[in-house]
Amino acid sequence: MKEKIKNFYSKKSIFRKYMNVSVLIVFFSFLILGIILTFTITTYWSNEKRQVLDNRADNVVNFIRRHSAIDPSLGVGINTRFYITQLDTVEELLRLYADDVKVDVIVTDTNANPVMIVSSLDGIDIEEVKNSQISPKIVKKTIEDSEYFSRGTLDGIYETERYISAKPIYYNNKSNIMGIVMVISDISDIASFTDMVMRIFILSAIATLSISVLAIGIFSYNFVKPIKQVAKATRQFGRGDFSVRVNITSDDEIGELAKSFNNMAESLSASENVRRSFVANVSHELKTPMTTIAGFIDGILDGTISKEKQDYYLSIVSEEIKRLARLVRSMLDLSRLDSGEMKLNYQSFDLLSMLVTIVITFEQEIERKNIEIKGLDSISSKMVYGDRDLLYQVVYNLIENAVKFTNEDGYIEFKINENSEQVNFSIKNSGQGISKSEIGLVFDRFYKTDKSRSKDKKGLGLGLYLVRSIIRMHGGDISAKSEYGEYCEFDFYIPKKQERK
Repeated sequence: MKEKIKNFYSKKSIFRKYMNVSVLIVFFSFLILGIILTFTITTYWSNEKRQVLDNRADNVVNFIRRHSAIDPSLGVGINTRFYITQLDTVEELLRLYADDVKVDVIVTDTNANPVMIVSSLDGIDIEEVKNSQISPKIVKKTIEDSEYFSRGTLDGIYETERYISAKPIYYNNKSNIMGIVMVISDISDIASFTDMVMRIFILSAIATLSISVLAIGIFSYNFVKPIKQVAKATRQFGRGDFSVRVNITSDDEIGELAKSFNNMAESLSASENVRRSFVANVSHELKTPMTTIAGFIDGILDGTISKEKQDYYLSIVSEEIKRLARLVRSMLDLSRLDSGEMKLNYQSFDLLSMLVTIVITFEQEIERKNIEIKGLDSISSKMVYGDRDLLYQVVYNLIENAVKFTNEDGYIEFKINENSEQVNFSIKNSGQGISKSEIGLVFDRFYKTDKSRSKDKKGLGLGLYLVRSIIRMHGGDISAKSEYGEYCEFDFYIPKKQERK
């Protein structure tokens, strides 16, 4: 089990790559979500805090205006020195207000000089601040923009950052500014809230990430498992074992892959069986005539066969040599077909003349079996355009099969006709015929209908395959039909005019 898990999570495994990518995607998704959440909370809280502080600053401004006056000796203007009447009372009221809402209130003139400081927060030395200017830049910015809001330490007055909202104090209208009101609030509440939210988010993210990793791991394992099975089966194929198959557990692309692999396995298994059968057939077909030839030649040389019988046995040797020649020619033709090296040498010739010549070749066997030849006397001369040697092989193979499988006292019937586009050739013979289950297989390579070899002792099952291949090279086709126990018929056609290839 450990070895299996180790193989699944090896450096080169798809499982590891898919797992790592998926986990990184989930992790960075949570990270981005956390950043967005933090930014959203901070922005929302800041806006809410600004609105609250701005309202409080407006309240203080209105309160200060009701309890303030200007120094008439200095005139009226933006740098007018103003003072608060009943300072102790106003200061006490503002202190109560500041304690209630938890803020610091600082009032300055337009030159950033403190007029009043009320604090309810920690971290400010009031006596020290009263003797210095209070953030001239903020005062200037407030006068220019009529408002100010930010986070800061008020030029070092506070040790930590605070929210600062500042508003100008107008004398009569907005052209006459007496001073500035600053309302300062602690930011620890939003920090605490943000920390709490982030802790909850992080804990939730860890729990969700753990569940996601587990789910991704299970999904990845099930996703990669069929691919692993295919890889394992491929290795077994490499060792020559074609029996293994991949279990199909889905209808998706992985299922299609498994199905295609199993189809390929079936094809390879069939091809391997054909190859083995072919090797066995070739071995048998080569061994039998070679043994016969060697035996008869040795018998003639050592005198075992008398001189009176030598001609008889030499004729047998001649037939076996011709049989070997046909076997070699078929193998060469098959090789040329597979490699695409077989080319057609077109010429015009008389198909009837070729047919008669081939029938005469089988005259002895036809007479021995008392086979009746039908149709030759009614066929007129038919000129065809094709490779004469290859078409000779086609007609020869068809007649050879017909003679071989025709019953004694049976018949072979020929028909040749034509139309404006093609020449049609038909050969029909009586006899056992071909069963319906085999009729569709007769043109496959190495297929032999007579498995027992009782009749077809001299073939490899290549004849009809080569016949169909040659016909199709000419642009035609061939078909077979049969009534089992009665007859078998082959029909082929070739175009009358064929372009040279």
